[in-house]
Order: sequence, then structure tokens, then C-alpha cells
Amino acid sequence: MTAINIFVSFDLDHDKDLYDLFLEQSATASLGFEVSGRSEASALKDPDGTGLRRRIREADQVIVICGEHTDASLGVFAELRIAQEEQKPYFLLWGRRDSMCTKPTGAKASEGMYSWTSQILQDQITLMTRNAHWETAASGMKRA
Repeated sequence: MTAINIFVSFDLDHDKDLYDLFLEQSATASLGFEVSGRSEASALKDPDGTGLRRRIREADQVIVICGEHTDASLGVFAELRIAQEEQKPYFLLWGRRDSMCTKPTGAKASEGMYSWTSQILQDQITLMTRNAHWETAASGMKRA
């Protein structure tokens, strides 16, 4: 099975430790995915966002790690907006168990944040992959 490419979005100013923990967890568990891109400070300096858009477009899915200040992060807002525009499957991950984490600006009110456990992470990635394959297959069956 081919590894799923994941773009990881997080608040660069407050949650770099969560990203490091995510990488550590993904390296020790065989969860079937690879991190192909992540939030970067240089992306905010790219006026038209072409580099960021390309990295998100090349990913199979986007995971947004949410912390206490995610709602104020301009970088996460931009990454989520691009993921939505590119119709990339994504989900929100509750980053800090002992804190009130916030959804990024631009997240839909109906979207929840998932607890961060290896099993939930694996289940969500699998579910997003199945849904994406189903939608692709269904769109190919439409009558002209």
C-alpha cells in the first residue's frame, strides 16, 4: 500500500512542539502516512501563495493541529482556506489535552476536533482516504 501524503498545518508561534510530537508519533507507529509538507514561516511571505498552494495540492490530506491560539493564526487560516479551495480532505486534531484548543478561523461550525490518539488518527486518515476514493468514483459515474 502506498503511503498517504499529509500536509500538517499548525500555529508556528505556539505549537511547534505539537508538530514535533506528531512527527515523533508518526515515525514510531506504522500509521501508513508520510508528512509531505507543513506550516512554514516563509509561506506567509509568498504574496500569491503559489508555493504553499502547490504543497497542499500535492498532499493527499491535510491535518490541522489545533492549540490554544489556532484561531488567531494567519498561517493556519491561509492553509485551511487553500485546502478548502483545493477540495483537499482535512480534519482538525485537538492538540493539547489539558488546554482549551480553538478551531482555526475559516473552519466550519459543524466541524469538530478529534482527540489525538494513534487509533483516532489512523481511523480519520483511513476514513478521509475512503471518502476521497468514493467521491472520485461517484463523479466518474455521472451521466453526461
